[in-house]
Amino acid sequence: MSTPADASSGSPPGLRVSVDLNLCQAYAQCCYAAPRHFRIEGHEALFYDPAPAAEHRADIERARVACPLQAIRVEDPERGA
Repeated sequence: MSTPADASSGSPPGLRVSVDLNLCQAYAQCCYAAPRHFRIEGHEALFYDPAPAAEHRADIERARVACPLQAIRVEDPERGA
């Protein structure tokens, strides 16, 4: 999993991803849609990248849309959304 970009490195800040774990029921649709960024370990422990690079937006959006409970939120500081 990636780490947030260092502001002093000059690289773009990337995305901010959060998952409402009170909503998530571990259907794992995000894991199928974006396996490099979401994974389930054990019975229902979701691990995800909270700060993927902006270049992975399509994968992250695919995971967000695939979530049947809409538990994934994506923010893009560059776009103000």
